[in-house]
Amino acid sequence: MNISIIGTGYVGLVQGVVMADFGMNVICMDVDCSKISMLNKGKVPIYEPGLEELLNKNIATGRLHFTGNIIESIHNCDIIFIAVGTPSKEDGSADLKYILEVARQIGRNIKRRIVIVNKSTVPVGTGKLVRQTIQEELDARNAKIDFDVVSNPEFLREGRAVQDCLLPDRIVIGTESDRAAEMMKKVYDVLFINQTPFLFTNIETAEMIKYASNAFLAVKISFINEMALLAEKAGANIQEIARGMGMDGRISPKFLHAGPGYGGSCFPKDTRAIADIARNHGEQLMIVEAAINANEKQKQKMVEKITSELSKKKKLSETAIAVWGLSFKPETDDVRDAPSIDIIRGLIKEGIKIQAYCPKGIPEAKWRLEDVQHAVTYFDSEYSVAEGADALVLITEWAVFRGVNLKSIRELMRGNIFFDLRNVFRKNKEIKNIFEYHSVGGSD
Repeated sequence: MNISIIGTGYVGLVQGVVMADFGMNVICMDVDCSKISMLNKGKVPIYEPGLEELLNKNIATGRLHFTGNIIESIHNCDIIFIAVGTPSKEDGSADLKYILEVARQIGRNIKRRIVIVNKSTVPVGTGKLVRQTIQEELDARNAKIDFDVVSNPEFLREGRAVQDCLLPDRIVIGTESDRAAEMMKKVYDVLFINQTPFLFTNIETAEMIKYASNAFLAVKISFINEMALLAEKAGANIQEIARGMGMDGRISPKFLHAGPGYGGSCFPKDTRAIADIARNHGEQLMIVEAAINANEKQKQKMVEKITSELSKKKKLSETAIAVWGLSFKPETDDVRDAPSIDIIRGLIKEGIKIQAYCPKGIPEAKWRLEDVQHAVTYFDSEYSVAEGADALVLITEWAVFRGVNLKSIRELMRGNIFFDLRNVFRKNKEIKNIFEYHSVGGSD
């Protein structure tokens, strides 16, 4: 089967590489010519563990190709996966301009019946809009060509995207066409044989499953973060609270880790989008909106926590802070909506100078923080960043930070305050002998 993937971001690129590994003939298309050139040379433009090796393996087999020509990718396929971005507009709604431009190109160029699959995260009703857009272009051509539209949302976690594609929790397929359903079964035949759970439903339900899943996880994170704020004031221990809650099978321990707030390419964007979808349908998602507000509050609380303690020692304008971690989570270079960005901005606003290190997040952080570059200095290791700092703030829990020699870090620093916003070292019995230690959620 010949498959075209339009868009080579996290979703499209990983999906294309893995589908080639499943034995499909895959052509990945993107308008970014420099990216296509890099991919054709076997180089991956994003950091994703295991992806480059799998990419080169499937290029070598001849099953994986890359192009900047959308017409070529449309003509030579049985199924087209649309995996372009759906960024947030200022009002929080999803911007569908890239999706609809692809739909227009499909309508202008298809020659035979194909299946069009929305892989991007899109609002409820997008499948119908894509169908309408393609049909309008076909009518303008006076062309009578049947086509099917399918919703097949992705559930990839950055840093584990390859594994999530190879061993997914479930495959959701929304379609009203028996033919399209059978085609999708063939696409995922390897997973079907391995008894991966499949859910076949209508398009609108499939579209909403993705948003509902991410919104629920965001609510869970915001909930435990608010419990952490209360635990600090009440003298309770949030890690033990989370552990006790997680023992309840109805709750589970997943996503019950207090921290500085959620970020990344999905949770912030998708919670805002589903809240906007609800408003457009005359409903208000009060719990989701509360989670969004709580997440913003959490980041501000981290700024207040840090500045409150530091102001007891010296003037904030004379203070330098070392920051560990800029990406929104470990094992990714993605800094989109990362808590580090808002926290760093908040600290700089108070006059604090920032020394920053992240294993993979520095290149993106540099341009995202370009307007405050006068107050940020970037370093090349977890040790060098600590030199001369009055305090250390761990924002992203990369594994490399867990294995540091804390005594050596302290010797490099000017001060001795450590803000562990991920509670990585909370159970370390020696930590309080080395630092004035502050975690999230009380009872240090």
